[in-house]
Amino acid sequence: MATSRTLVLMRHGKSGYPDGVPDHERPLAPRGEREAGLAGAWIAEHVGRVDAVLCSTALRTRETLAATGLGDAPTRFERDIYGGSADEIIDEIRLADTYFDDVTVTTLLVVGHEPGIPWTALELAADDDTDVAREVRHRFPTSAIAVLTTEKTWAEISASSATITEFCIPRADQ
Repeated sequence: MATSRTLVLMRHGKSGYPDGVPDHERPLAPRGEREAGLAGAWIAEHVGRVDAVLCSTALRTRETLAATGLGDAPTRFERDIYGGSADEIIDEIRLADTYFDDVTVTTLLVVGHEPGIPWTALELAADDDTDVAREVRHRFPTSAIAVLTTEKTWAEISASSATITEFCIPRADQ
């Protein structure tokens, strides 16, 4: 019997732009920390337990993960997610069972950047013309979250093999 898997794709929180700091080392802004915390609360409430995390090596993604409060799940930091295309991010997702071979990963969180994260959601979507897919295509701001489900194993995941089930832009006024 197939096991349904949940993929949570999250863009990092709003970052700061300190003078002279390279892009990879930019930290979160205070707003980014707040919104990443809201994102973590939303994930905990709407998705549930995260079994493992793949995270970009950029400082702002690492700080986003910490601010979500979900960082107690086994985590792997991958440079290919930083600036990665949809294909590169999907390649990382395919390795989840290898990376986390001591954990059964049914819910995987990936923390990355735009445009890679929204492009990955749309690439994996079996139907990219649903209302929720149109929302993802239209706007994927900082701390936004797309939730996808699939019956494929992580190693088998490919274009058009998942369904985007939810999209959230966590803000304090919601």
